[in-house]
Amino acid sequence: MFDRMAAEILLSRCRGDEVWSLEHAKKMGVPDHWLDELQDCFESGFDHDRNTLYTDRGQVNQYHGVRDLDVAYRAAEFLGIPTAEIRRQPLSRHGQVAALQAEADEL
Repeated sequence: MFDRMAAEILLSRCRGDEVWSLEHAKKMGVPDHWLDELQDCFESGFDHDRNTLYTDRGQVNQYHGVRDLDVAYRAAEFLGIPTAEIRRQPLSRHGQVAALQAEADEL
């Protein structure tokens, strides 16, 4: 059962710059209906390292999974955190997740 504690734990596991495999996301506790909505096939952008996707085998062109940034927003919204202001701020992906985690700590 997914509840507030599960959402808080899930949010704490997010960094903001990872794409989780569907299997890993399930192990992390992402609800199946979120996976249905959030999963996508992501493509590497080789213009900058932060836009390149890596697996344990090195760089990949495409990867099917869910962005932990999207999971963090969904978990925060589940907790009742207003996310619109954080989305508007010029923050890095790490910064956005840190802001969401800080808001969760205030609950």
